[in-house]
Amino acid sequence: MTGLHVLVMAKSPRPGRVKTRLCPPCTPEEAAAVATASLADTLDAVAACRATRKVIALDGQPGPWLPPGFTVLSQRGDDFNARLTNAWSDTAGPGIQIGMDTPQVTAAELDGLLASLDGGADRRAVLGRALDGGWWVIGWRRAEPGVVFAGVPMSTPATGAAQERRLLSLGFELVHGEAKQDIDTVHDLTAVAAAYPRLRTARLAGGLGVDLTDAAVA
Repeated sequence: MTGLHVLVMAKSPRPGRVKTRLCPPCTPEEAAAVATASLADTLDAVAACRATRKVIALDGQPGPWLPPGFTVLSQRGDDFNARLTNAWSDTAGPGIQIGMDTPQVTAAELDGLLASLDGGADRRAVLGRALDGGWWVIGWRRAEPGVVFAGVPMSTPATGAAQERRLLSLGFELVHGEAKQDIDTVHDLTAVAAAYPRLRTARLAGGLGVDLTDAAVA
């Protein structure tokens, strides 16, 4: 996997700035704790994978959840499309990028996606769709990030489909990652915690002082 990176787009998990769709029933402090656990689980998987470079593009300041061995970049841009473009440009080179909302990702899964790019054609790309209509992973060997992301609607139920159309229109051969549920809502949190009970995110969810099951049903 020589020269391949994993780039993580993340926000420093501060109350009122992260996981706001969990509130209510969660308090801003509880939502931030969920975000911290999810980010830590994600970074553990990245730290254990075989990528040559491990990078986090961060909105905010690093905290004790950051393992050693990561290059830290500051996010730049007025909207998420610009932040993605700048993070890829600042990282440079081939690799994959994920967010902080899929703590169930594993190092082996990341290695498999990286292997699909390792030594492959320059027109190969990776895309993994999220169950809410977005995407959770994207990557390539060679591309212009601004062209990949410009004008693609972000944070909508059509984001994943629109991003896939863009990659195909640019002539990429797509390798599809397994679809995943990211954590935005209480329903997402309870589903991921039930399916992956060994995650610190699951343990954190089980220790919250609110009935997440009833809230998810409601």
